[in-house]
Amino acid sequence: MRKSISVAFFSTVATLLILAVAVMGLSQLVLFSKYFAEERFDTLDDVGNLAGRTVGYFWDDLTESEKMESVVGQVDLIGESANVYIFFTDTEGKVVLASNSNHLTQENIPPEVLANVAGAEEGVYHELGKMKGSFDEEFYVSARPILSNSETMGYIFVCASGQMLDDFVGRFASNFLLSACLMLICASVLTMFMMRSLTEPLHRISEAAQKFGGGDFSVRVEDVDGDGEIADLARTFNTMAANLQQIDTSRGQFMGNIAHELRTPMTTIKGFIDGILDGTIPPELHNHYLQLVSQETGRLARLVQNMLDLSKLESGEYRVNARMFNIWETLTGVALSAEQRINDGQIDLEGLTMDERVLVYADPDLIYQVVYNLLDNAIKFTPPGGVIRFNVEKLGPEAEISIWNSGQGIAEDALPFVFERFYKEDQSRGLHARGAGLGLHICKVLVNLAGGQIRVESKQGEWCRFVFTLPVEVPGRGDLLKLSDDTTQAGPARPAQ
Repeated sequence: MRKSISVAFFSTVATLLILAVAVMGLSQLVLFSKYFAEERFDTLDDVGNLAGRTVGYFWDDLTESEKMESVVGQVDLIGESANVYIFFTDTEGKVVLASNSNHLTQENIPPEVLANVAGAEEGVYHELGKMKGSFDEEFYVSARPILSNSETMGYIFVCASGQMLDDFVGRFASNFLLSACLMLICASVLTMFMMRSLTEPLHRISEAAQKFGGGDFSVRVEDVDGDGEIADLARTFNTMAANLQQIDTSRGQFMGNIAHELRTPMTTIKGFIDGILDGTIPPELHNHYLQLVSQETGRLARLVQNMLDLSKLESGEYRVNARMFNIWETLTGVALSAEQRINDGQIDLEGLTMDERVLVYADPDLIYQVVYNLLDNAIKFTPPGGVIRFNVEKLGPEAEISIWNSGQGIAEDALPFVFERFYKEDQSRGLHARGAGLGLHICKVLVNLAGGQIRVESKQGEWCRFVFTLPVEVPGRGDLLKLSDDTTQAGPARPAQ
């Protein structure tokens, strides 16, 4: 059977309250009973002391009838005024005088009782009971010897019914139970209100989680304020829901972009091949269109390879083989591999040198891919007669590598998105809308994997500059200088260094 948190909490609180009330009631009952007994014994001691002094004056003459009647009258008066019974015995335990003998079951008090009275501390013996069968019910008994010239002449017993304690306990129990019931009712009502205020947000979180589990990523937990744990849970859930919704949206866009990027070259290839097969394209143009098919096939292969590389990088499958190497050799090697495209685009290169040597600690293959993607990007968006400039600068334990190019640049509002997957800012790139938008994202992943950071600076209509950092020391030999987390910023109106 399912047990909700409200029922479990209420059951726990109710159980604790009942236990607390029971413990409190028992402790008060014990304390009050002890206090009641002490109070009764003090009263009996006072009465016994008074009666003992009264009888002591006439003890030797109790055989005279007139004296006997006088003493009996005084003893009855004392007993009635204190609501107690008084009786006297001789040294053998025989009752010689009693204010009320109705509750006595025998004329002689057992010797064991007399011995207890004679040996009592402080000269007074207390007992709650039937005194070895001398009474027909329980009595509070205060007994003491009657002394004359330090000799025991007899014993005085002052008794009060034990029924008074039972009456007291009954009244106390009834009053306590009534108070306890009222307290439990009030506590239960307050607990219910508290539980409602506590569990209502949890119910909303539970309902939102169920909808969330059903695929509705737009659901949020509303109207949960405060600084408590439940409010923190609700805010955490909302943050998680927002992140997962963004991931789901990105996943949908990712799949849509993949479908678009794959469909475009495949459509082009199919159209050219169909044109060649059905004769729409004349034989003298076959070579030209087959070259276009080859270009689109290469584009498709690069897209698939980039996606595979990105998947391996993000899943952690790629094993980094970092070592110290000269970054200028990588920059020069990438530039030489793109020499034909640079010449065809009538682009000037500046800053390349083989005379300098700047060692960095990274995987050379990964950094080669970063430089290749950045240079490829610069070539595509540098107009004829433009300039691409390289620069390397050591900044403490890091080296800053930059690739600057003249041209249209990137709009300021597009800078925060240039490293996202499949992002292409066609408006700022003029007619150059080639590529799948994966190159810069791969650059960011590779640089982060190498322990560096990457950012972009641009002045729209004039230039664009990509900058990334790499450590110049083996990790553990020095702390890395971290640049700002902001990977995109608009550059000032100045040329690159």
